[in-house]
Amino acid sequence: MDIAITSLGYRTDLMLLEMSGSELTDQGEYVVVRTPSNPTFWWGNYLLFRTPFAPGDAVAREEIFRREFPDAAHRSMGLDTTDGLAGSEDELKAASLEVERSTVMTATEVHEPARPNDTSQYRFLTSDGDWEQLVDLTLTSATMEVDDGYREFNRRRVEAERALCEAGDAKWFGAFDGDRLQASLGLASDGSGVARFQTVQTHPDDRGRGIASTLVHRASRYGFDELGAHTLVMVADPDYLAIRIYRSLGFGDNEVQLFVSRPPAKA
Repeated sequence: MDIAITSLGYRTDLMLLEMSGSELTDQGEYVVVRTPSNPTFWWGNYLLFRTPFAPGDAVAREEIFRREFPDAAHRSMGLDTTDGLAGSEDELKAASLEVERSTVMTATEVHEPARPNDTSQYRFLTSDGDWEQLVDLTLTSATMEVDDGYREFNRRRVEAERALCEAGDAKWFGAFDGDRLQASLGLASDGSGVARFQTVQTHPDDRGRGIASTLVHRASRYGFDELGAHTLVMVADPDYLAIRIYRSLGFGDNEVQLFVSRPPAKA
């Protein structure tokens, strides 16, 4: 990727999207991200602005979004910053634009999990059945309303993730009870020495058993030992309990990633 991006979170996001076939266009003030194969993917079809929202930008930038994505029902805009400051949040709120913050974490080494799980089997996803289970696991683990549109988006995203693995740019790891998928995550790298985790999730029936921490640790060791990565990147919800797992394994808070959006129902 030749586009200069300050945020490690967005830099690795765009790395993954570009490897998956998304189109990136640098317009100076902002970067246009398009994923023609999945048009309802909010964070595959968005604008990444290089500065926070100044007074008047909520309206002006929404107009830019409308111009770049005339058929989109959603609104999604990122900020290429690291400090978590969005700018004119009162104006964003007045425009029904929601601000979300994620914690970008990094690790240059990892610790053994405090409660390793050795009853599950850990391996890559390989078969059609494995990938179909990933579609179902993602729906079961979703924190938002699952409707037909979300199901279609999710299936297309999993297809892109599988293609990324088949191209040799990523690996998808699973924890299994026999043939049943209990937890999964992805790890991707462009060979630059940075590897990015994707979509760490555990089935609700299998949580609290040390499966996720064991899976993250094993995938981390693969990143260091097999991919030759010197830095692992994880983006986490600062208010969700999983962030404690990542910290216990050696991931440290690095920056804040900002997302500004409005769901289609309100667009």
